Amino acid sequence: MADIIQTMILGMALGGVFALMGSGLSLIFGVMRIVNLAHPALIIAGAYTAYWGFRLAGVDPLIMLPVAAFILAVVGIVIYKLVFEREASSAKYTQMTVLLTFALAMIVEGALGTAFTNTQRVTSPGYATDAFFIGEVFIPKGQLYAGLVSLAIIGGLSLFLKYSNFGYAIRATTQNRDAAELLGVNVNLVAMVSFAIGIGLAGAAGALVSFVFSFFPAKHWEWIAILMSLVVLGGMGSILGTVVAAFLLSIVAAFVGDFFGATWSTMTFFLALFLVLLIRPQGLFGEKPELA
Repeated sequence: MADIIQTMILGMALGGVFALMGSGLSLIFGVMRIVNLAHPALIIAGAYTAYWGFRLAGVDPLIMLPVAAFILAVVGIVIYKLVFEREASSAKYTQMTVLLTFALAMIVEGALGTAFTNTQRVTSPGYATDAFFIGEVFIPKGQLYAGLVSLAIIGGLSLFLKYSNFGYAIRATTQNRDAAELLGVNVNLVAMVSFAIGIGLAGAAGALVSFVFSFFPAKHWEWIAILMSLVVLGGMGSILGTVVAAFLLSIVAAFVGDFFGATWSTMTFFLALFLVLLIRPQGLFGEKPELA
């Protein structure tokens, strides 16, 4: 029984981190229909921001989190202005973004590799290797803190989207872009700010990733399928669905890793992505596409 509880705790702790990693991707798709394959690469950029803050100045990665989020949000605005703004009116915008963000991912990887090499790194505050012990069960402090901070950020994002005026504009644009524009919503501003928030969330996730996982520039290729499995299972554009999928798949992956070995745990996400696309492509909280 203790082993089952232990495995669930480890899965839930990582589920919070994965939820934050996927929430920005889901927000960007929901508002702008951008399939951002560069999102994991930008998460790693956020991880490097926290890593060097800790390495050079001894700043805790949790304190570096808002710094990483702000820097990446500014980067997001620049990327949006240079790459996505002028193409938004295209009928094949979503398809185009797959190629654009794939190229962007390679550019970010190349820039990070040139600047920092492909050496694996990890931020190592004291709590990253410490744990709370409750009888036979232990809770890693690093994963616990990362999971709780992730949930707090996602909760703040949900409150912002639900109760702020700009949140109303974002939700209206997500539901029907043309109708929102007719009602006076500045959809271009909404799109830019939403993209900045989504990339800022990637920076925040990167600060947490920096002490939960080891990372290097090419690591993002491993995370693409993991994050896509979360947003597809949850329903493309649904932040709630992404959170539910993150916890569900992380717990399942933890049990798979416990029974069959850590090598197989990642396969859980790949298999989930395949089965969801085959059986229920709209995901748990997504809308079923209408036939033309």
